[in-house]
Amino acid sequence: MAVPDFQSLMLPMLTVLADGSERSLKDTGEALSQIMGLSKDDLAEILPSGGQSRFRNRVAWASIYLRRAGLLTSPRRGVLAITTRGLEVLNEDLERIDVAYLKRYPEFLEFRSTKRESSATQGSNEDNTGRTPEELIDTGFEQLHEALGQELLAKVHGLSWMDFEHLVVQLLVRMGYGGSVKDAGRALAKGNDEGIDGTIKEDKLGLDVIYIQAKKWQTGNTVGRPEIQKFVGALAGQGAKKGIFITTSTFSKEAREYQPRNETKIALIDGEELTQLMMDHDLGVTTQRTYAVKRIDSDFFGEE
Repeated sequence: MAVPDFQSLMLPMLTVLADGSERSLKDTGEALSQIMGLSKDDLAEILPSGGQSRFRNRVAWASIYLRRAGLLTSPRRGVLAITTRGLEVLNEDLERIDVAYLKRYPEFLEFRSTKRESSATQGSNEDNTGRTPEELIDTGFEQLHEALGQELLAKVHGLSWMDFEHLVVQLLVRMGYGGSVKDAGRALAKGNDEGIDGTIKEDKLGLDVIYIQAKKWQTGNTVGRPEIQKFVGALAGQGAKKGIFITTSTFSKEAREYQPRNETKIALIDGEELTQLMMDHDLGVTTQRTYAVKRIDSDFFGEE
């Protein structure tokens, strides 16, 4: 099953602590994972921003919200215990505790009022989806990233074929191939390229060469297997073993699955992958703003 949202963890968390014992956040999370029947794969799921377990992140935020509402307390760092108010809530025999329920407590409302949320998002995002603040940031970032990729691909489509091939060389250089832009790419005569648009050194020492085919095709013009076979044949004619086929459109399933019988290795990069690489290597894009998400430094405070 999927990892439950953090609001779905609130009532089970109170139940785990209902005996009045003090539990570490880690032990509480392990008890919740057993109650929820989560698999190892579920527990291994990482947030898109990387580094942190999605389940542990949601357990942490469920505990924060319950503590802010006065249903749990933290007698020591990383340790949880239920309060009298929490026990009273359990006696209500509720089916679920969520943000809407916690708003009945003034302490929780005060906590919420300190969060910089607009009225438009306060009731529509976190409250209804159960996503944690980190997940909301990740979702917003992914949406911006996708929109930028689409805009960037449209810009690439508007380039001339010469500018597009130059862009490809610049990208490969930024990825660590060939050394300088001046030394990296060698344009071949368009009328006599035999299916090859350029070459680039595999490393700065030039010990091996990678051959490039760049197709600036409009979306919908899928590159099929025959085009890949033609490129493989062109590589064979040059005695080459490595090639990169880049297109602004897409590859067919047959093209993706094609494996040359010889030792030739080919990397296929479609329009979506191309723009992703451009964004990863800051080619054609610039950083607008940066947010630093910080946490307590346990090493500084000498705590586990």
